[in-house]
Amino acid sequence: VDALNRNESCGGHFREEYQDEEGETLRDDKNFKFVSAWEYKGQEATNSVLHKEELKYEAIKIAERNYK
Repeated sequence: VDALNRNESCGGHFREEYQDEEGETLRDDKNFKFVSAWEYKGQEATNSVLHKEELKYEAIKIAERNYK
């Protein structure tokens, strides 16, 4: 569910529609810079709640990675 809700590729959430011409990931750190966990409340996926905790980087610079 989490990967389907992300408009980016990052780590284990690789999506073919979010890659550059060389096949590298296209990240969206502006909108997806958080740790998340889904809480399931019943059998239906629509009853799920997404909990987010924003990540604040102070000692490192966020940069795109090359996995090749």
